[in-house]
Amino acid sequence: MIGLEIRPLRDDDPPVIAAAFEKLGWPKPESQYRRYLEEQAAGTRDVLVATVDGAYAGYVTVRWESPYEPFAGIPEIQDFNVLPKLRRQGIGSALMDAAEALVAERSPVVGIGVGLYPDYGQAQRMYVRRGYLPDGRGLIYDGRQVPPMEMVRNDDSATLMFTKTLR
Repeated sequence: MIGLEIRPLRDDDPPVIAAAFEKLGWPKPESQYRRYLEEQAAGTRDVLVATVDGAYAGYVTVRWESPYEPFAGIPEIQDFNVLPKLRRQGIGSALMDAAEALVAERSPVVGIGVGLYPDYGQAQRMYVRRGYLPDGRGLIYDGRQVPPMEMVRNDDSATLMFTKTLR
């Protein structure tokens, strides 16, 4: 895409990103991105921001120590978002390419989780097309495996976890 830039999260990004999601009615406060800046400075998370012609378009983060226990030692791609009006234009693929390249500098494998309700449908399909495979542990809720017959709420905490070999 012409005019697409992928760069690290900057100090002036949090209010811009939060405002973009507020317009969509999504609960992503500025404080979340301030925390991401702190984590980026500490080296525990990297945040890649996509802009098109200088305007915010999306972001993805790499958490270097995944809180998901089975991913011990495997960095995890988290919080991947492209503004809905800009989807299916290659921005998400460019963000994922950049995140995977960043992880490949330090790890041969990357992990990712994906939600289960229809809002995550495009992401589910994208991850499979990119070569991500389920980790085989089934439904995960708040980072823990859900035992058979246990009821859980189908919200953002319900995920399937995937891994991909990068090199």
